[in-house]
Order: sequence, then C-alpha cells, then structure tokens
Amino acid sequence: MRVIAGSLKGRRLRSLGGAQVRPTSDRLRETLFNILGHRVDAARVLDACAGTGALGIEALSRGAAQVVFVDGSPDAAALIAGNLADCRIEHRAVVVLEALPGAADRAELGDPFDLILLDPPYDDPQIGAILSSIAPRLRPGGTLVLERSKRARSLDTPALVVVRTVKAGDSVLDFYHASEKATPETRVIE
Repeated sequence: MRVIAGSLKGRRLRSLGGAQVRPTSDRLRETLFNILGHRVDAARVLDACAGTGALGIEALSRGAAQVVFVDGSPDAAALIAGNLADCRIEHRAVVVLEALPGAADRAELGDPFDLILLDPPYDDPQIGAILSSIAPRLRPGGTLVLERSKRARSLDTPALVVVRTVKAGDSVLDFYHASEKATPETRVIE
C-alpha cells in the first residue's frame, strides 16, 4: 500500500496482517481523491474507522490541514501512529482510540470537519448508527464519503443526503452532503 499523490507520493504504508482491516485499495483511493479534488486543500478531515490510516494520510499528502483518525482497535491505532511517524506528519494529526458510534462525542474530535471519510467494516451491523452519529460532525457545505460493499444498500439519515454514488469493483463510494431537510438541531455542532 502506498500514498498515491501529493507531498508523500510513493511513500509505503504498513498494514496489519490477516483480516484485521480491509484497507481501501490504491485504485479506489485514487478514484476517491480525484473526485474530491481541491476540496481536500486546507481541509479539516476525519478518517473514521481508520484502519491503517491510508485515507487520512492520503488527505494530508494532498494538502489537508489536519486529520483526526478514529479507530477502536489498539493495533490499528498503533499502526496509524507508526505510519504518521514514518511519514513525519504526526504534528498534523490526532489519533483517537475508540470505536464509533461512541467516539463521535469525544472532545478530541474538536471542531466540525470539512471532509469525513468513513470506511467501516462492510458487514458491521452498526453502519447506520455510525453514519448517524458522525453526521452532526460535518461542517455545513462539507462532504462525507461512505465506502460500502456493492451488496449493501445505500444508507439514509435525516441529516444527510446522497449526492453521488461511484461503483468500483466490489466497493461503492456514497458522497453525502447535509440535508436541506435537516432541522437546525440536527446540524448544530458544539
């Protein structure tokens, strides 16, 4: 696994062995970031269900100002911290060790995010709860991207609306924006 573009282009990232994590493929990451384009520049990004941290590190490489990585696995959190140190970008990142949806209320997440990258395990029964819990953390005008299996249906939430869907192999990327139907209480961030 490697960084596709930006200041860290070509940098190799370590991964956990076995089926502990399912890293987003290089090809799908490239597709994702080509679609996002300049929305990554100077953005505050949340890499939720971060696994190896490849999505967030790619965002930092492409000009994101800061990335908060969230994962409930101590092994994944240590791996992310190691990958950030190897890339010498740990000063632009925060690693939060707690699973979603619970981590959505953590103070370490800070201000709302311009971009949320959500890549939960494909068979996680809590995907809907994770999406709903993290939606209020999206800045108005921001983008949330959910990677899911093509066998799973698109998920709805009162606070978010799917504005684009991209199919790639066995994966699908759903791009969400805040719903205009969302109540002010739904969109307010502390």
